[in-house]
Amino acid sequence: MTQRPPLTRFSQDETMFLEAVRAFARSEVGPHVHKMDEAQALEKSVIDKAFAMGLMGIEVPEQYGGSGSSFMTAILAIEELAAVDPSVSVFVDVQNTLVNNALLRWCTDAQKEKYLPRMCEEWVGSYALSEAGSGSDAFALATCATDCGDHFKLNGNKLWITNGAEANLFIVFATVDPAAGYRGITAFLVERGFEGFSVGKKEDKLGIRASSTTELIMENCVVPKENVLGEVGKGYKAAIETLNEGRIGIGAQMIGLARGAFDAAMGHMMERKQFGQPIAEFQGLQFQYAQLAAEIEAARLLVYNAARLKDAGLPFLKEAAIAKLYSSQIAERVASKCVEFHGGVGFTREYPAEKFFRDSKIGSIYEGTSNMQLQTIAKMLLAERG
Repeated sequence: MTQRPPLTRFSQDETMFLEAVRAFARSEVGPHVHKMDEAQALEKSVIDKAFAMGLMGIEVPEQYGGSGSSFMTAILAIEELAAVDPSVSVFVDVQNTLVNNALLRWCTDAQKEKYLPRMCEEWVGSYALSEAGSGSDAFALATCATDCGDHFKLNGNKLWITNGAEANLFIVFATVDPAAGYRGITAFLVERGFEGFSVGKKEDKLGIRASSTTELIMENCVVPKENVLGEVGKGYKAAIETLNEGRIGIGAQMIGLARGAFDAAMGHMMERKQFGQPIAEFQGLQFQYAQLAAEIEAARLLVYNAARLKDAGLPFLKEAAIAKLYSSQIAERVASKCVEFHGGVGFTREYPAEKFFRDSKIGSIYEGTSNMQLQTIAKMLLAERG
């Protein structure tokens, strides 16, 4: 049986980093949360300061301008940001757990030299897999790539693309041979300024409204051959491996969201008095928020466990699916109860409870729906009993 690393809390470096991100989230992100949600856009100052803090290249080696830290460190940043604003959290999450991880694993040395320093300094990344006809069936892609000698031409549309409005570099998945099924899928590094590439409409969403979700349009988009990521026909492998890690990132986002909603509700319940005492002291509420606190802690440990396994180079597919599934369920339940804990004001936009509630719903949908996580868990359980 494979020996697993002990599930510890945080190292000294992780603790220092966590505290720095927490302070950044509260002082630099917090004052803009309501305005960004209303405007459906991230403040440029928040983006610039995220780069300045090193939050956009956490795992990127120092030789490329990154922090050279661990996957667990990225998870801690995602969690802390989500406790203040899940929109900023997913902005940083996609950059680190999807885009940068894919670049680190699949880029050639020349591609790393070209793109990684930019990703750490100023470029936002985006991960473009989903289409109108390919959601849970991720590789039913209609976007095609035609080999034109020294370049490919991409044609098709992508939907539900996070960071689309801000991104400079897009990892775009297309098929070079529709008849080959998933074996025709290839990943391309597409720069925003490439001929034939454009960003389409921005979605008007229920939650995480400051996080941009856009359409991408490719009409004979010219992509140089040197911008193939990995090997032609092996894009499905890059997608699967990257998304497995991305699930842990979404788990971290959900536990941060749950913590943020819970902390806000506890503060309100300590201040709000009825019948001569804080409502937090009524047993009827105590049993409810104690239960939520236990569930949040359980979700955190699931996410941390999956992240530690990934850093240790051990199998983590089942653990990532469980963490993503459970944390998204807990986030939605916690956020809903925290609206109730606020009473009538929880139903208004003056308090943060309703925003956390709106933001929580996406957790059970993106980067693999809850049903897809259950399917993955079931397959892994059957395989273990092979």
